[in-house]
Amino acid sequence: MRAKITYTVTAAVLVVYFVLVGSRGLLLIQNGTPVTVAFGVAVLILPVIGVWFLWKNTQFVRKANRLAAQLDAEGGLPVDELRRTPSGRIDRDSADEVFARRKAETEAAPDDWRSWFRLAVAYHDARDTPRARKAMQRAISLHEGRTVGA
Repeated sequence: MRAKITYTVTAAVLVVYFVLVGSRGLLLIQNGTPVTVAFGVAVLILPVIGVWFLWKNTQFVRKANRLAAQLDAEGGLPVDELRRTPSGRIDRDSADEVFARRKAETEAAPDDWRSWFRLAVAYHDARDTPRARKAMQRAISLHEGRTVGA
């Protein structure tokens, strides 16, 4: 729940920022000189890119949360079996052990979105965020492909 609140607050702050930057871009364009119009257009591009990025990221999070909810309903969410350091951080060797199992599961069932979801969690626990995101994207696309074909 804390992560959802943090994400929502961050997204809201970004939207306010985009509105402020966009209004400055419009003011520059309204000034009417060639230089200010050029700067105004350039400034307006930033909020457009930001809104697109925020939208795509929000879609990704919503789809991943739907998969997690479905997996939880099926009783298939990965159990937290990781050892932790006294400070609460995940023990690297423990994360590597779980990762090796999850990778073997995914290699055995490469078309199962559930195994890709669990692999994404293992990547995340091993602090490999780019691969975690790619694995989750794979899980989402496999899930959507199965749902569309059904």
